[in-house]
Amino acid sequence: DVFYSQVPSIRLKAPHFFLSYSDLKVCGCCGPLRPRYKRLVDNIFPEDPKDGLSKSDMEKLTFYAVSAPEKLDRIGAYLAEKLSRDVVRHRYGNVVIAMEALDQLLMACHSQSIKPFVESFLHMVAKLLESREPDLQVLGTNSFVKFANIEEDTPSYHRRYDFFVSQFSAMCHSTHEDQETRTRIRVAGIKGLQGVVRKTVNDELQAIIWEPQHMDKLIPSMLFNMQDSEDLDRAGHPNTPSGAGQDGEENPSALAENCFRELLGRAAYGNMNNAVRPVLVHLDNHHLWDPNEFAVSCFRIIMYSIQAQHSHHVIQQVLNHLDTHNKNTPRVRAGIVQVLLETVAIAAKGSVGPTVLEVFNTLLKHLRMSVDFELGDSSRRNSASSVSSVRGRESEERIVQNAIIQTIGFFGGNLPDYQRAEVMMFIMGKVPVYGTPCHALDTGTKRIQTMLLSSLIMVTSGFKSKSMAAALPPPFLDPLFSISLMEDSELRQLVFEILHNILDRHDNRAKLRGIRIIPNVSALKIKREKISKQDVAFMKKHGQQLYRHIYLGCKEEDNVHKNFELLFTTLAILTIELANEEVVIDLIRLAIALQEMALTNDENLPMFIRCGIMALVAAYLNFLSQMIANPPFCQHVSKVIELRNMDAPYLLPEHIFRDKCPLPESLDKEDSQLYFQTADMAECLAGPGYNAERLSIPYVPQVTDEDRLTRRKSFVDTVSLQVDIISNSLPEKLAEEITFETLKKAIDTTGLEEQEREKRRQVMEKFQKAPFEEIAAHCESKANMLHDRLAQIFELTIRPPPSPSGVVSISAGHTQHQSVPVYEMKFPDLCVY
Repeated sequence: DVFYSQVPSIRLKAPHFFLSYSDLKVCGCCGPLRPRYKRLVDNIFPEDPKDGLSKSDMEKLTFYAVSAPEKLDRIGAYLAEKLSRDVVRHRYGNVVIAMEALDQLLMACHSQSIKPFVESFLHMVAKLLESREPDLQVLGTNSFVKFANIEEDTPSYHRRYDFFVSQFSAMCHSTHEDQETRTRIRVAGIKGLQGVVRKTVNDELQAIIWEPQHMDKLIPSMLFNMQDSEDLDRAGHPNTPSGAGQDGEENPSALAENCFRELLGRAAYGNMNNAVRPVLVHLDNHHLWDPNEFAVSCFRIIMYSIQAQHSHHVIQQVLNHLDTHNKNTPRVRAGIVQVLLETVAIAAKGSVGPTVLEVFNTLLKHLRMSVDFELGDSSRRNSASSVSSVRGRESEERIVQNAIIQTIGFFGGNLPDYQRAEVMMFIMGKVPVYGTPCHALDTGTKRIQTMLLSSLIMVTSGFKSKSMAAALPPPFLDPLFSISLMEDSELRQLVFEILHNILDRHDNRAKLRGIRIIPNVSALKIKREKISKQDVAFMKKHGQQLYRHIYLGCKEEDNVHKNFELLFTTLAILTIELANEEVVIDLIRLAIALQEMALTNDENLPMFIRCGIMALVAAYLNFLSQMIANPPFCQHVSKVIELRNMDAPYLLPEHIFRDKCPLPESLDKEDSQLYFQTADMAECLAGPGYNAERLSIPYVPQVTDEDRLTRRKSFVDTVSLQVDIISNSLPEKLAEEITFETLKKAIDTTGLEEQEREKRRQVMEKFQKAPFEEIAAHCESKANMLHDRLAQIFELTIRPPPSPSGVVSISAGHTQHQSVPVYEMKFPDLCVY
């Protein structure tokens, strides 16, 4: 106003230097003496800021900047100076005009000299972001986003975006009182972060953006806004467009998800860990593992956004996070395991890298820990102040265990067959087997066995191997069968379900479900192939082992209906998948032996078990006779079943496994018509292809150490020899050598084996528990002894002992022979027999 009052005097004294009011207001009294770029910049500002940017003057400024690019840095510095002054004086209209001019200059100029101009531009954007006015913050953000979309010809060596990451992250967490204003600021902050990502991730010189100090601000800012999403099911689905709809552009949650996806999609191999770690920290800080819907949606987004070859990085991070929370509440651990299930489910069909066994190792470790926690709470139940809280803890631990088993099963079920076989072996190696020194017979061992076998059922589901030898190698088969002899019906059921998953390669198990007399097997349309040579060799090597465990599994006193169902299904699948003529005869011999065991009852079995065995034999022989399509055999089996229907229905599966089925007081062995006769079946199979003479040889289980290892009650009864000898096929000399004395000596050697095994166990225990100094001293003494012995041997080799024929010595140029008597020679101990 003071300056305006002097305008008349200026007009009178120097009319030829007269300036307009706007010129005087902006440029001062020396307008014509100012540089041209300043006059062009001043001209774009109208007298009234409401009129907006002067287009004609802006075109002149743009033309000048393009024609003289060396002036760009000065133009930018001058605009920055004016904008800073206008911000301080709250002239927001001029601020808007200045930023619009900057945007147009950025879009128009792409010369090498634009770098200094960009620095001025970023300085002005920073000024706007620092202000507390939401409108200025949004204005600065929009200008920065336009700048971020410009592809620069040359990389920037010195430009840093640390301030912008911090400021945009702070805007994402805006807590403005007005909800609409708060949303505007948050949207602007997310857009700004997206602009930083686009501007930096493609610039190799800006790799610093992936460092933890920046990721710890970027990632939580996006997740904080994504938490406001009301449709978590949509989030994480790969085919669902985020932010769709009319209001999608102004939805902070949708924008944050888009930015999150874009950031992860640009993450390289070495940056993946820095991008995932803040997600886990955010979920911890905001207690988002229980409930874990948001955590699951986050990791779905992660797995669908990153490159497939980086999936194992994410899995590894979640596994490590599970380890760090191993003592947290069960629900938190269950939430992490469920998140791991989601990541594994998406990654299993792609590249999971070297983490396959590590995933299972970590999951099995936490499964064991969960069982220990559960049993520990059970043992403290009496001393606990609240029984209900202890029971609640147990049920929560069951949730953890079920989640782990589901994860193991889903992951294993999606692996290729060769990897699944390795995983099966790996899990089987973790199952404690009774009799080994490291596991005791307790509730915890049984519980962990149940959990691990349940995991194996999940892994083996759908497993189809071309060769049984590859699917059931001895290191897997032996411990599996050892568990099948446990005095626990649930464990035996799990073992046979695992066997079914492996043996049933043509998906026939569903057709055989339930133990029953099948009237027409052909109606089931069972799929089968001719047995291969590899499977024939497998049955020759392991067939007796299979028969033995079926035989011993039938006479367990705690068998229930389901046990007999699984035994019937096992026999049926063996017949379909692995039975040639020789195996058919062995299976019939096994069935006859089971029938004889139920009739003689040497082990005092309950009547229900005896009748269940008889029903099992009837159901299986009915199935087998129709499978081999032998009419006489079918007639014999059908006749026995028909007589049982009339006189002894308790010997058939449809009756004995029914509730409240009346049981007989005894089984009359003399009533031969109710039982399958060996002679009649041998006569039916006397045709070509079957060696029916072998049916006359009773089946007896082989001798193994499994009875002792599994601590069975009837150890003495099960120690027997299977002598499968046909007298006409072996020479008499071999038959004469098998006497009582030879059998006695063979049995007596078990004591030596027991001692050797005990000695081995002591050595292992010593090396596991003894102090390091003691072990080192022991090894050092053995090493010294070995070195002394080697020195003696080398000394003897270098200087051999004298010979009776004499030695040759040279004395004064003449050779002399000296003879040594034999009785005077001293031979070393190693040479004396």
